[in-house]
Amino acid sequence: MSEIISLLSYPFFAKAVWCGIAISFSAALIGVILTLKNYSMIGHGLGEVGFAALSLALALNLPPNAISIPIVIIAAIIIMFISQKKGESADIIIALVASGALAFGVIVTSFTKGFGTDSYNYMFGSILALKDGDVILSTIITVFAIGLYLVFYNRLFIVTFDEKYAKACGISVTLYQFLIALLTALVVVVGMRMMGTLLISSLIVFPAIIAKKFTTSFKGLVIMSTITSITCFLIGLFVSFFLNMPTGAGIVFVYIILLLISSICCKLARI
Repeated sequence: MSEIISLLSYPFFAKAVWCGIAISFSAALIGVILTLKNYSMIGHGLGEVGFAALSLALALNLPPNAISIPIVIIAAIIIMFISQKKGESADIIIALVASGALAFGVIVTSFTKGFGTDSYNYMFGSILALKDGDVILSTIITVFAIGLYLVFYNRLFIVTFDEKYAKACGISVTLYQFLIALLTALVVVVGMRMMGTLLISSLIVFPAIIAKKFTTSFKGLVIMSTITSITCFLIGLFVSFFLNMPTGAGIVFVYIILLLISSICCKLARI
């Protein structure tokens, strides 16, 4: 415990903890909606889009967030729009976008600076390299996510479970799809710094899946998912630091262990 307290005294580690908690919290909130609406893999798809955008930013020597945020937001809106309006399967669209974006990112990187330290950090995460701008952005995202749930909780509930009924009630489904896409894109962009483009989807998917093992109510899923997300992040962060492991991989490993334990407990409870 004394070592943990001493670590928190370092500014770079305190930034990592705060950003990680903020993004884990926001990812869990949005993950509940995306999982229930069968958009579980959108985080992975947008992560690949983020990698392509970051590759382009590095090639042009431009600020990464200035390029990646608008591109990822546009990609999220396009995925939502096509799947909703055109009736195409979300998995197919996400797979096409992810593979195309990854290919573009690799090509841009290979023709410019190659796979250097920056590219590696974005692919696999580098939570201890977070900057003040990441802290501010993660805080804004968290406030936005909480505000979205507090103000529009009932409407989000209806849109998540029955879009046709929502439209019949006069709810603008398109508006809430846009808000969900916007929040998802922001979580992915900032979360890439922590988890990397290859693992960012785990922050969105795992908490909701684990929470569904213990509760079926929407409110219960939201509460359980956020608690699970923050707890797994903190455990994964400190374990990876003390064992000298990549942080993103350590967090995912904790998620997998908790998922296995929860699955076993649920099966034993039914016996």
